[in-house]
Amino acid sequence: MERLKKFEIWSAVGTIVIGSLLHFVYGWSGNLKPVAFFGAVNESTWEHLKLAFWPAFIFSAIAYYSIGRNVPNFCLAQAKKLFVMPVFIILVFYASLATVGDFFLIDIANFIVAVILGHILAYRLETARKVWGFKTISAMMTVLLLLAFSLFTYFPPKNFLFKDPVLGGYGIEK
Repeated sequence: MERLKKFEIWSAVGTIVIGSLLHFVYGWSGNLKPVAFFGAVNESTWEHLKLAFWPAFIFSAIAYYSIGRNVPNFCLAQAKKLFVMPVFIILVFYASLATVGDFFLIDIANFIVAVILGHILAYRLETARKVWGFKTISAMMTVLLLLAFSLFTYFPPKNFLFKDPVLGGYGIEK
């Protein structure tokens, strides 16, 4: 249990730090298309979701091989974390946008709170007495998220979630 708690704490801290850096890495790279896989390419809501998803996914994948294989609910917990963080970010962002407007500090707090809540949820599921063991469903959820986060920067749907409010484009501009 102690190793799981330490993993979730350090994974949350790492996700916040690395996710914050991923906001800028695409620009720092000179707009290299392979870097767009992880880094935000514009100011759309979708691109900001990648900032929480990719670091958390990488930490989860590494932890699976070191501690997760021995935790019955680990895969389910990680899949739910990867799903809940973006959903929370979207809900809070659009709720705050509709009520108080667009404020930079609210967006940062939203990101941090979403990451922390996702990791708390994961830890609670990992340490739950009841074993759900939905490995197939967890794997399918994770694969769907991986596909979405891999493809939609390069081939974004023409939807408000993917639209850059600054430049008006979608994904990587041609």
